[in-house]
Amino acid sequence: MPRLLTTLGALSQDDLGMILPHEHIFVDRRQPDVPGFARAHTENVVALMAPELEKARAAGVTAIVVCTPIGVGRRADFVVATSQAADFPIVMPTGIYREPWVPEWARAAGEAKLRDWMLAELTGEIADTGVPAGWIKLSAGDDGITPVEAKILRAAARAAAQTHATIGSHTIRGCVVRDQLDILEEAGYTPLRFIWIHTQAEPDFALHLEMARRGCWIEYDGIGWDPAEDAVYLARILRVLDAGLGHRLMLSMDRGWYDPAKPGGGTPAPFTYLSEIFLPKLRAAGVDDVTIRLLTHENPFRAFAR
Repeated sequence: MPRLLTTLGALSQDDLGMILPHEHIFVDRRQPDVPGFARAHTENVVALMAPELEKARAAGVTAIVVCTPIGVGRRADFVVATSQAADFPIVMPTGIYREPWVPEWARAAGEAKLRDWMLAELTGEIADTGVPAGWIKLSAGDDGITPVEAKILRAAARAAAQTHATIGSHTIRGCVVRDQLDILEEAGYTPLRFIWIHTQAEPDFALHLEMARRGCWIEYDGIGWDPAEDAVYLARILRVLDAGLGHRLMLSMDRGWYDPAKPGGGTPAPFTYLSEIFLPKLRAAGVDDVTIRLLTHENPFRAFAR
């Protein structure tokens, strides 16, 4: 039976309700050689972020997927501590961000070594936390996938094929997603287990439909950053549904997070906008509760469960 592999154990769909497929607890987008990169005190991260998880629970959210891979400050220990403090399940990733955030060891590593590293985190644990990675998070450059990024993607495809893990990629341009899907298929993987993260950033809506029809998940995950854009999101969601592709669409906010580059970790963006503000607008636009459940409960579970 499929299970979501979380910080609080493996959970079935019956254990869960709304799942947010793209959020963050801790992120550092500076370069690794910057003093203080990815550093903080655990108690400070927990103090700032555990209340945000409690607010999310009150808004009907039952789990979140965090999307911080190697390269942008992944700290699985902070995520696990925050999850345990709030008694709130979180799905964590293995994987590596795009250039120039790819660490030197990964740049130098062969494909087999990268595959084995991801496999170890998917089947064992991340960084002595006792918690396995639930999926693989990658990225690709806006102007095209680089040879290093392609190597990491092929390694991810082979690790994912052995574990039935999903691969998600921060990819801004739909034409780059097309190239990524070609690489995945050549490596023996399936678009059905690939998530195009930040689909909303691609202005050509035809590419949204093309990739969804090809089989991959499309993810509108910037909801709430600019409330003035809600109408754009609503219109696109309705068009996806009209095209009969609601079963390939997920919604999230890309919110949080503790940022060690800011005093006190900054001010987190709550994980509640989708539930409290956006979904009522979606209902007012004529989308029924069965479809909303598909987008916010069923699709995220199917996308990430193993």
